[in-house]
Amino acid sequence: MADPKGFLKTSREEWPRRPVEERVRDWDEVYVPGALLPIISKQADRCMDCGIPFCHDACPLGNLIPEWNDLVSREDWRAASDRLHATNNFPEFTGRLCPAPCEAGCVLAINQPAVTIKNVEVAIADRAWEEGFAPPRPPDRLTGRTVAVIGSGPTGLAAAQQLTRAGHTVVVFERADRIGGLLRYGIPAFKMEKRHLDRRLEQMLAEGTKFRTSTAVGRDIGAAELRARYDAVVIATGATAWRELDVPGRELHGVHQAMEYLPLADRVCEGDLEVSPLSAAGKHVVIVGGGDTGADCLGTAVREGAASVTQLDIYPLPGAERDEDAEPWPTYPKIYRLSAAHEEARDLGTAPAADADVRLFAASTLRFTGDPDGQVRSLHLVEVDAQRRQVPGTGRTLPADLVLLALGFSGPDRADGLIDQLGLTLDGRGLIARDADFATGVPGVYAAGDAARGQSLIVWAIAEGRAVAAAVDHHLTGATRLPAPIGPYDRPMTA
Repeated sequence: MADPKGFLKTSREEWPRRPVEERVRDWDEVYVPGALLPIISKQADRCMDCGIPFCHDACPLGNLIPEWNDLVSREDWRAASDRLHATNNFPEFTGRLCPAPCEAGCVLAINQPAVTIKNVEVAIADRAWEEGFAPPRPPDRLTGRTVAVIGSGPTGLAAAQQLTRAGHTVVVFERADRIGGLLRYGIPAFKMEKRHLDRRLEQMLAEGTKFRTSTAVGRDIGAAELRARYDAVVIATGATAWRELDVPGRELHGVHQAMEYLPLADRVCEGDLEVSPLSAAGKHVVIVGGGDTGADCLGTAVREGAASVTQLDIYPLPGAERDEDAEPWPTYPKIYRLSAAHEEARDLGTAPAADADVRLFAASTLRFTGDPDGQVRSLHLVEVDAQRRQVPGTGRTLPADLVLLALGFSGPDRADGLIDQLGLTLDGRGLIARDADFATGVPGVYAAGDAARGQSLIVWAIAEGRAVAAAVDHHLTGATRLPAPIGPYDRPMTA
């Protein structure tokens, strides 16, 4: 603890965003380049000597937050990088993309704004790359054992890196044409530029991890063949089966799933396309779903030049402060948050009929209507109460040339045949069943991440990857020194 009175003397200050008018004209990250380092040491000073750091429990990775806060305060960046990477393979991802349950669990957050843990984390990660503190770490020797990892999202990449560093020969199979899963084709570049992902992949290649793209296991290569060729298989395919909206008019042209829309925008940024076939340019856009994926669609539609954008959230407008009875500290509260995308759309006035920023809260979609050519033109909605019962007399109609469904995901996609070919058992939620060691009922086959846990946060995905790697290493060698931060049945803190 560098400054025992830091939390008393210094107010919370976050990484400033670029002006809205500037950032919506490009796909670069929304933050002011170079503006974080001048403020971050003082912000790290705000970390208290709290005795029991609940931020550890709030983060499934078990990040050593007070330790690296203290080191940043003293500007010992190398040691801070060592402590950060001790528990997290990809802190530059989590520092940009995680909603920070650690900050909700910060002891200072009981009666003050929390320490800017995310900002400190990303500052350490970026400094580590700049100063060469994150070199490749190839194993000293190989074990002769082979592992196939199916899926290259954060779970698959974390598992692959840990197992490679343990000396196993690891091959990651990805059905898309580039590695990264949703980090590549799902997260917009304005939230995380792909150079951060590419840099980590170069590190993993130098360590010895092998990648096979455009290979759908179950279709391009049989699951039984893969199982026969490798000593262990880790399924980390994610929960990519999207939830549907069963209302009249769903079949109209112009009604699409968010994950049909977002990857095309990412491909424009990658240089694969000049213009997205689903571009929002000049269109009235309605996004159904109030979560992070919906916000990603919002920021993308704004940058594409939509005529208007409105986001529907079935939940009521949350309050600005934590409800201490329903969601007491240190649980993660549902409060009103203004993401960069919401700030942009609010300031640009994209949805003049919305309740707050560009969102209509407590709004339920009734149906879509279209023109004689079958193109969607309107979305009909109604207000609902806390039990999602329709409120009489509250029906409204919004113009809609493009409707994006951002309703979350229900489980792993079975279209490739992987699950059926392996004969895997699914649980009552439609997720891959596994035991306390992450093992499925098929010998040598393990499941981790959203495919087995269900839709979750990036920190949980990386924690799952690290934990399944330890389980596989133990299976292959009879012992392991790899950390296992969570078990398969662990869940986020709740009241």
